[in-house]
Amino acid sequence: MAPRRRSETLGMNALLSARLAAANLPDQIPRNRLPEKGLRADLSYELIHDHLMLDGNARLNLATFVGTWMEPEARRLMEECAEKNMIDKDEYPQTAEIEDRCLKIIADLWHAPDPDQAVGTSTTGSSEACMLGGLVMRWHWRRRREAAGLAYDRPNLVMGTNTQICWDKFCAYFDVEPKMVPITPERLQLGVDEAIALCDGNTIGVVGILGSTFDGSYEPIQELQIALDALQERTGIDIPIHVDAASGGFVAPFNSPELVWDFRLPRVVSINSSGHKYGGVLPGVGWCLWRDQGQLPEELRFNVNYLGGEMPTIGMNFSRPGAQVVGQYFNFIHLGFEGYRHRMKTLEAIACYLADSIANLGSLRLVSHPLGQLPVFAVSLDPAISNWTVFQLADKLRERGWLIPAYTLPANCESLAVLRFVIRAGFSRDMADVLLEDIERAIDWFQRLDGPMPSPHEVRPSFHH
Repeated sequence: MAPRRRSETLGMNALLSARLAAANLPDQIPRNRLPEKGLRADLSYELIHDHLMLDGNARLNLATFVGTWMEPEARRLMEECAEKNMIDKDEYPQTAEIEDRCLKIIADLWHAPDPDQAVGTSTTGSSEACMLGGLVMRWHWRRRREAAGLAYDRPNLVMGTNTQICWDKFCAYFDVEPKMVPITPERLQLGVDEAIALCDGNTIGVVGILGSTFDGSYEPIQELQIALDALQERTGIDIPIHVDAASGGFVAPFNSPELVWDFRLPRVVSINSSGHKYGGVLPGVGWCLWRDQGQLPEELRFNVNYLGGEMPTIGMNFSRPGAQVVGQYFNFIHLGFEGYRHRMKTLEAIACYLADSIANLGSLRLVSHPLGQLPVFAVSLDPAISNWTVFQLADKLRERGWLIPAYTLPANCESLAVLRFVIRAGFSRDMADVLLEDIERAIDWFQRLDGPMPSPHEVRPSFHH
């Protein structure tokens, strides 16, 4: 059959729209209950497609850390694997083999003592991976307390107030007391001395963040290791570290290789990262790795007799998509180390250019800078400006399609409101120049106003893995 000409395709789309216009009545297509009769597939597609047109443009979304772009070849591979369930390892042994290859590649990247002996799993994202890391630390702590004849009913976890919300969920779901190190205007991350002061015999571990969602900064994991060593020498209390590298796990190895944060530190027992962030995969895939086989207890590994075969499973979910794991492996073999390094250096350069250019505008001040950390930064308003806010600037930029989050920082820093910029694959230097022009235009519009702008409803965004 000959392919349709563009005019024929446009004509068909117009015909579909006309049919939808005639059919789209609440009694025929109810929104909140099943219709008595379904629509044809092409009409259903057109209806939903039209509904989604008012969504924001994902490429202009500088709010999310989650990937919004992949090569068309990767998308094609993922589409071919869309129906594969990761749990069906007997049915999809090659996909299971690809997952194992990814785990060994990541273990090597994070300097596991023996990448072949490291153990881990793919997950639906870093939130699930964090839950697994926390659970294993809790299990080991309880066994140590039991062996010593000590009470094990009051576990706690030490972390900064800049941690992602999944750690609050972990503490609530698994009955662990969160011991929070408050951030300060001068220190928007966990302070080492403050963290050590909260540690005691009931502490299951300390969470270090490699790439804060608030400002992109790396927490001092190596300093934390040294301080915990000193604590053990003084008190005998042995406390491990879990590194939440949701964003930085696929950035730091390439643009900050000299930074020691991973399994090179013996107290780092587990690390998580999001393949669907700077790993470059569309959502959703995460990874959780433990430094060696001994760190993952046999009691937390389950062999399941499923669809004709025995298979080990570690994750909290059962059925999981295989497409994203295949997408991760595509990136590993397509980019290689040099490709990832080039990508991260390019994103860092674009982020630094954008940050420095915004700082030169005069109305906005840098709260953080992306050099040597995530290609992420935050800015606040010059205190001398009183007739508009960063929330109103975010609203103004949205008129041009840009999705830039504005929010206030947590306790002790509530007075500081910032805009945060996340630079990801798919964001070019040309797009940065267009964004800069739009920011300048918006600032000029505010400066020509008589009197203050009305205050919009200010809400803090949710931060997602």
